[in-house]
Amino acid sequence: MNLEAKALDIRKDIIELIYSAGCGHIGGDLSVTDILVDLYYKQMNVAPDKMDDPNRDRFVLSKGHSVEALYCVLADRGFFDKKELFDTYSKYLSKYIGHPNNKINGVEMNTGSLGHGLSVAVGMALAGKMDKRDYRVYAVMGDGEMAEGSNWEAVTAGAHYGLDNLTAFVDRNRLQISGTTEEVMTADDQEERWAAFGWNVISIPGNNMEAIDDAVEEAKKTKGKPTVIIANTTKGCGVSFIENKAAWHHKVPTEAEYQQALKELDERRAQL
Repeated sequence: MNLEAKALDIRKDIIELIYSAGCGHIGGDLSVTDILVDLYYKQMNVAPDKMDDPNRDRFVLSKGHSVEALYCVLADRGFFDKKELFDTYSKYLSKYIGHPNNKINGVEMNTGSLGHGLSVAVGMALAGKMDKRDYRVYAVMGDGEMAEGSNWEAVTAGAHYGLDNLTAFVDRNRLQISGTTEEVMTADDQEERWAAFGWNVISIPGNNMEAIDDAVEEAKKTKGKPTVIIANTTKGCGVSFIENKAAWHHKVPTEAEYQQALKELDERRAQL
């Protein structure tokens, strides 16, 4: 499978979903898409009929506001009906709400309150060690979320227990709802901070599929400590007028913007 092409297809689905629903965290969705595509289409041992399998890999989207990207990937992978998602997302009584909902096949846990996802992922990874399972746990966090103190308690625990079955991603797009991460709460140097807590640290261009895949492979080979992948991404990646704009943290495109976004993504795909 051409993962770069798949990521562009998923980005189109995200644009469609947010435009039709009239809501969504479009900037963060587009920055994290490549990570989700690599994990769900190549790296993780997951499938629609494996959600009761104790040996399945676990995924936690700690930055739960980027749920549209996760839903689009899960729908494309066949975890649930894509038409149902697009017809009901964020509508009254829909289970497809604006943050991950574990009543949906493929969603391991509800997230949305930032700073909780890594703690749960640490618990999942520790349980895997205790039960002598060989599954892996992946958590994706936002860089703005790293201002939450609970994350650093989880980072401490992950290293203390030597959870080499745990890989965390920081979606380092340097923007959050109210501005840059450095203006809101200084976030650098992420690499030095995680290393000081005893984690294996990998820093990559986070929208480069090959770099993501290589980093995940390296994490699998690392023994005795968990791995964090600092994914230096572009918020809104793939759509020129959304890229690096804090205003697009949560925003719905106009019809003209919607058409322009799809046109740009089609042009990028044609170049592959």
